[in-house]
Amino acid sequence: MSSRFTRWVWPRAIKRLTPKSLFGRSLLIIVLPIALMQVAVTWFFFEAHWDTVTGLLSDGLAGDVAWISESYRENPTPQHFDELARKAQGVMELSVALQPGRDLPTHQKAQRFGLDRPLDRALAAHLTQPYWFETTRYRAQVDIRVKTPGGVLRFLAPRDRAFATQGGAFVMWLAGATLLLTAVAILFIRNQVRAIERLAAAADAFGRGVEGPAFKPYGAREVRQAASAFLAMKERIQRHIEQRTALLASVSHDLRTPLTRLKLELALAEPGARQEEMKRDLAEMEHMIDEYLAFARGQGGEAVDATPLRPLIEEVCQGAAHAGALVKVGAPADLTAAVRPNAFKRALSNLVMNAAVHGERVEVSARALPSGGVEIAVDDDGPGIPPEQYEDAFRPFQRLDPSRNQNEKGVGLGLAIARDVARGHGGEVSLERSPLGGLRALIRLPA
Repeated sequence: MSSRFTRWVWPRAIKRLTPKSLFGRSLLIIVLPIALMQVAVTWFFFEAHWDTVTGLLSDGLAGDVAWISESYRENPTPQHFDELARKAQGVMELSVALQPGRDLPTHQKAQRFGLDRPLDRALAAHLTQPYWFETTRYRAQVDIRVKTPGGVLRFLAPRDRAFATQGGAFVMWLAGATLLLTAVAILFIRNQVRAIERLAAAADAFGRGVEGPAFKPYGAREVRQAASAFLAMKERIQRHIEQRTALLASVSHDLRTPLTRLKLELALAEPGARQEEMKRDLAEMEHMIDEYLAFARGQGGEAVDATPLRPLIEEVCQGAAHAGALVKVGAPADLTAAVRPNAFKRALSNLVMNAAVHGERVEVSARALPSGGVEIAVDDDGPGIPPEQYEDAFRPFQRLDPSRNQNEKGVGLGLAIARDVARGHGGEVSLERSPLGGLRALIRLPA
């Protein structure tokens, strides 16, 4: 059980700690091996070099201290002490002082992890008398005290006689090199990631139909290849849209011309039941052509503009009110969204009119999302749609159960057009159960 738990939990813990951005992961890939190498080198230096050198230095200092202490103990006269002190100062670089009647300090001395142990081992190996030492009181000296008959011998030795003082400089050089390499890595990685971010921003802007600043491929070769492929794809899509727009304009003209002639002939014909039926058929045909063209036209090349939503919603809801539905609007007066006004109005009108046709009460509300986007909800009290058919409702020309499809003019394109427009703005349209008992259509737009 424990091995299975470790096998599943450990990779998940690593995944949670791993940076999510390309910049963070690239930096980790470069900096982590360097840092591990520096740590390994530092560890090896202190274990194999610093500890050995410090041990030899401490052993030499401890030997000098032991020789002076033994010499004084054999001849504890003032004249002999003065001679030992002169030799210690001139030859051994030791400052020796006699403290008569003193005892060794009893307070706990401050410890320097890894620095005191070599000196302690050396003093213990060379001295037979009790001793005490401290390495932290003086910055440039080591304080060593040895118990002798009648007092204490105090030695002040230069720090470099006990320790390899270049160890700290070595560590600082390693740390400086690591920081320098990290800074260089950050600069290079940031330039490469910025190229990818610009490519993503250009693709997102093109997907929402926003004309952003001129985008030029740069960065690594692979990134430039991806950017060039994106620009080629963008040109092909724009050319296709232009061709489709020209074709739609031609189709619209060619279809409306015979329809207009037929309507004119019916208007000049003698009134009768047959004429009225033919007029209804022509009106339905004209409505179907309008919906087909609206669906195929898509965004129509309209520019994005910051649009107040409440006036647009109220204008759309007036048509639903004329259709006989009881419409209620709830939206802040200062709520705006970056949309193509005509295209977004057409999408919202499809949702509101669909709700008005299938329900008696319609509520349209809008609010700002915490993420900075906008959400518009269209609720009705109609019969609704089963949840398993929500996605089917967005398919073009899809007709669902009769309870939601008794609109004589409907061709099953309203929701498809609404979703197409919302996705063209970088948003989405979804369906769910309405608090009024019918269907709720949600339009969510990004910031």
